[in-house]
Amino acid sequence: MILDLKKLFVTENYTLPIDHNVDLSDLEFSGAYPLKKPVTTSGKITNRAGLVTLSLNMVYVFSAPCDRCGLPTEICHTVELEKSLAPEIAGTDSDDIIVIDDYKLDLDELIYTEIVISLPMKHLCREDCKGLCNICGKNLNEGVCKCETKTVDPRLQALAHLLKNED
Repeated sequence: MILDLKKLFVTENYTLPIDHNVDLSDLEFSGAYPLKKPVTTSGKITNRAGLVTLSLNMVYVFSAPCDRCGLPTEICHTVELEKSLAPEIAGTDSDDIIVIDDYKLDLDELIYTEIVISLPMKHLCREDCKGLCNICGKNLNEGVCKCETKTVDPRLQALAHLLKNED
């Protein structure tokens, strides 16, 4: 969605509301397509005394297996964006200012970029996920398994045998 902001830049105390959904279901991330539902975006672009600002609230649902236990999980994430808009910028670039060429803003591209930057590096079903047993593969969130958790490195097996003989 391309927004024409020419009127906004020339009219003080003008607000352009934003209510937009973006389908990012074709976005591949770590070999999967985790954004099955559209990203909902709401916000506004405002000109207050010649200063044009963009305020966006983006909400998306990240659907993927838990990185520890493998269970399918959906978690809702919110990304908030506050930027100033300018038709040109003098001097060095700033992360707080978006330069608008020809007074047109590609909202879909901006949303895409912000969502990709915010995707979680580690996706867990819950904060305290215990994962899977390394030996039998049981989900440790459902209870403990009966596997022997104390293992001895085979290279040190001879030392363990010596320690048993001292007792």
